[in-house]
Amino acid sequence: MTDQQTIKVMVVDDHPMWRDAVARDLDAAGFQVVATAGDGQQAVRRAKAASPDVLVLDLNLPGMPGVQVCKELVGTIPGLRVLVLSASGEHADVLEAVKSGATGYLLKSASTEELTDAVRRTAVGDPVFTPGLAGLVLGEYRRLASEPVPSSGRGDEPKAPQLTERETEVLRLVAKGLSYKQIAERLVISHRTVQNHVQNTLGKLQLHNRVELVRYAIERGLDDV
Repeated sequence: MTDQQTIKVMVVDDHPMWRDAVARDLDAAGFQVVATAGDGQQAVRRAKAASPDVLVLDLNLPGMPGVQVCKELVGTIPGLRVLVLSASGEHADVLEAVKSGATGYLLKSASTEELTDAVRRTAVGDPVFTPGLAGLVLGEYRRLASEPVPSSGRGDEPKAPQLTERETEVLRLVAKGLSYKQIAERLVISHRTVQNHVQNTLGKLQLHNRVELVRYAIERGLDDV
């Protein structure tokens, strides 16, 4: 999805002037704005009808909060990525958004250029965060990863899935925070090949998105190698 004219975007915000301005900026940048919405229920309904690639989503919505919209849609619409665009930089809001399935989190103080770049990167699955927030998210997953996993009491732990050497290599670089483009350049392979390795790894590990993949890698210390 390198041609951004093929990237379908939907903008969800309860302030009409802000919503229209963001949609207009994205349209001017060459994205295909397929829908907008002003409240949570409307967002879910219209997103299912329009099937956007990227949902630019405010958290503070009437009727249904943004995190609930995210939970309702991620996994329901094939290939959907969510970029939260919020006025709140509160740590709790950021972590709740990521845990609900958002790929990235940008503050509304971002410039138009930062927004268009974030939408472009979100569309290919790169986690995008306002500076300072990426460390927060990684730190939270480190904390979660360090917590002991409750024992099932059965003593029959399932065998870990077998990843290929290249899949492990890609996973390690994902955990270090590299974008797919950077990984492709580092390993001298195509962007598409990196995506395929990540998708194969997600499938083998029964994970749903790149955030879960990073947590898996951190749990196994792959980001420290």
